[in-house]
Amino acid sequence: MTNTQSKSFDSQSGQPLIGALIRERRRKLNMTLKALGEAANLSVGFLSQVERDQATPSLGALSLISRSLDVEMEYFISSPAVIRGTTKAGERESFSVDSSSLKYERLGADFAGNNLSSFIITVPAGYQSETVSHEGEEIIYVLEGEVTTNVEGESVVLSEGDSLHFRSTRQHSWRNVTDKPVRILWTGTVPIFWSGGSAKS
Repeated sequence: MTNTQSKSFDSQSGQPLIGALIRERRRKLNMTLKALGEAANLSVGFLSQVERDQATPSLGALSLISRSLDVEMEYFISSPAVIRGTTKAGERESFSVDSSSLKYERLGADFAGNNLSSFIITVPAGYQSETVSHEGEEIIYVLEGEVTTNVEGESVVLSEGDSLHFRSTRQHSWRNVTDKPVRILWTGTVPIFWSGGSAKS
């Protein structure tokens, strides 16, 4: 049974934190952390930290978790939708996961058959993502600053104007080892948000 008294809440929104929602959903499905880790291709140690609100998953990792728990991303977070396919600089609303310092600006629109997701991501100094692998492919383009990527053990430093294109099935992660925020344009073929139906449809 879920112990609702053990939930942690976001001090700004007053809503349950991601970790509490993941744990509640996982227990409802009678799924162990190990089973969730295998389904989402994420380490049990990382998932345990997330559930205890000691780590905040990136949007990509949260998408893998939500699909493994058979819920849509909106079960955990809400983001400004892009309806008509056009966004204007200075008018896009940014959002984050659990009010973390990793900020997203959504570029991709929702429509039937959509296969692309795209975001401008502001990465704070010192941030390091989890290591993931999943179907699809990704492109990272650095708009401002410097980010260090790691794809199956190969580390590459990308500076402003540099890009990296790779298959998402390869183990990958990225981090900001500088003392300044980094802005990157991320595009991938796995839809992060989707409309209607089961996550496993």
